[in-house]
Amino acid sequence: MARLVLYPQGIRFVTAACKASLLKSALIILLAFLSVVSTASFAKTIVVLGDSISAAYNMPEEKGWVNLLQQTLQANGYPHTVVNTSISGDTTAGGLARINKALEQHKPELVLLELGANDGLRGFPPFLIKKNLRELIKRSQQSGAQVLLLSMRIPSNYGKRYTDLFYNNYPELADEMGIPFVPFILEDIALTQDMMQADQLHPNEKAQPIIAERVWQYLEPVLGIN
Repeated sequence: MARLVLYPQGIRFVTAACKASLLKSALIILLAFLSVVSTASFAKTIVVLGDSISAAYNMPEEKGWVNLLQQTLQANGYPHTVVNTSISGDTTAGGLARINKALEQHKPELVLLELGANDGLRGFPPFLIKKNLRELIKRSQQSGAQVLLLSMRIPSNYGKRYTDLFYNNYPELADEMGIPFVPFILEDIALTQDMMQADQLHPNEKAQPIIAERVWQYLEPVLGIN
């Protein structure tokens, strides 16, 4: 049934069908808006800040452990997107130079911090490495992100005292800053020749699923408390 409506421009008829169409359009717009809001509310980002170990050095990026971790998250029903900001050859100082931009751009819920090995290989003082890692953790926490610290070791030919001081930075910082950490992520890999590249410093493609699984064992409990 048509209804007469007076407008300044003149007389128009609004039918029941027309009203229904308008209501339907409004409902579609509302649902689309709610969908966008819901997606934004549940979208979660994990930033990986690392060096060549996390940057899929000398292999296709999709073969690296970071990409495999993304697949594991999806397979287990987690809505997180993993953003890999790792750069081969990077140091803790390099991480400090770029972490602010990464935090501002991606607003991560969680930061996987895998840095320090290149500092150690260059013989940097362990106390300086620790200071830089502490600042990286602090900035991440101040942004609202949790941190999972990924531990590295350096070759034994650097001497027991130096290698112990270097490695102990990780558990000591985890305790000091109240964060979880993954013990040496190349455990059972670094000394297995067929899992390492020719330089015996970088893991090969065969090792990547093992690294991803090792990180996942420590990451999943952290996700469970969010």
